Amino acid sequence: MAEVFALAGTRIYVSGHRGMVGSACVRRLEAAGAQVLTADRATVDLRRQDQVEAFMAATKPDAVVVAAARVGGILANDSYPAEFLYDNLMIETNLIEAAHRADVNRLLFLGSSCIYPKEAANPITEDALLTGPLEPTNQWYAIAKIAGIKLCQAYRRQYGRDYISAMPCNLYGPGDYFHPERSHVIPALLQRFHAAARAGDAVVTCWGSGTPRREFMHVDDVADACAFLLERYSGEGHLNIGTGSDITIAELAQAIARVTGFAGGIDWDRSKPDGTMLKRMDVSRIGALGWQSRIGFDQGLADTYRWFLDQPALRT
Repeated sequence: MAEVFALAGTRIYVSGHRGMVGSACVRRLEAAGAQVLTADRATVDLRRQDQVEAFMAATKPDAVVVAAARVGGILANDSYPAEFLYDNLMIETNLIEAAHRADVNRLLFLGSSCIYPKEAANPITEDALLTGPLEPTNQWYAIAKIAGIKLCQAYRRQYGRDYISAMPCNLYGPGDYFHPERSHVIPALLQRFHAAARAGDAVVTCWGSGTPRREFMHVDDVADACAFLLERYSGEGHLNIGTGSDITIAELAQAIARVTGFAGGIDWDRSKPDGTMLKRMDVSRIGALGWQSRIGFDQGLADTYRWFLDQPALRT
């Protein structure tokens, strides 16, 4: 497929560069020869329109990657709906509008597989968007991300901007967000099983039934997909990014028990929500363009745990 945007020698602003996805994108884009621009929260609060527009006007990047977001697991989404909806709407809206005002013609918006209806047929195709009700526990985040997709499409239609969107599956890897209440499932379980293994606990209790299936992809794979799409894709439709395979949450817990050395039992608290039961995405469209994931789950999980062990603050 012909190149539509050259990475080498271009100036690319990666928002959210300290997060798991943003930092992986920085590594991948720099490896491709791009000059990556970043700004921390003390310099630019992405929720503030004037600050974002001033930064974009001053730096005038060749492209923007919207990797910044307020993220978290089921409990965080359900507990802080206002923050998840407001913050994500403001971040994406400010970045997309500011890029347009600064005459930045290339932008990649990153969303999430939670944009799809709770009962969407698996594997989930891009055409499933807006065909049914969302999963209630993360609808706030999902609605914001759907708005971001539509905003990119609107700027493409009205102004001719080459703004594209990609929706990754569940991500994990170095730089993940570890928090006792707000983490996604892999960092939450890694932290819990690590502590239980070191304490010699007999049992670890996990949320739900363990039966939901999830598709997990290492963050370095999604960064590689982002670089690929920036170079190769120009279209109004959003694209799924995933591995094309999934595992149950019970299988995930068992894999984490193995990697952390936990030898005890696993109990399931069925009073807690499972979330969507099935969520595996159809990745045939990005596959047809020539991209596929390369990092196997066992390899990626071991890599993530090694990174976790090198972060003393996460193990307290």
